[in-house]
Amino acid sequence: MDHTPGALTILVVDDDALISMSTVDMLEDMGHQVLEATSGAQALEIVRAAERIDLVITDYSMPGMNGAELATGLRKIRGDLPVLVATGYSDLPSDAGLDLPRLGKPYSQEQLAHEISNLFPGRSPSA
Repeated sequence: MDHTPGALTILVVDDDALISMSTVDMLEDMGHQVLEATSGAQALEIVRAAERIDLVITDYSMPGMNGAELATGLRKIRGDLPVLVATGYSDLPSDAGLDLPRLGKPYSQEQLAHEISNLFPGRSPSA
């Protein structure tokens, strides 16, 4: 894949096709390369196989494996991979177990760019 300067390769994980499509559109509009997964298990396989992934943006509430469980699995594969949890919950359940950056749903492209810039200081947000 060709990468424009400052572009990230981002994996979007959401079981809701409309939300996933909207997030992918926003990220691509910012110049990022985007991969998609519809489940935590699929996301783990993509991360295992991918040459480059800079960030995972995942929904929290998904069937089979929630966002916190996915983050735990991702840390076993690549401990340095940042994970941003998008959630409609104001607070994640106390059993979430991980201190992960959160993005409240619904979110704008500006909010998404801001959260990405917080995770990657020195890169200017593209929104």
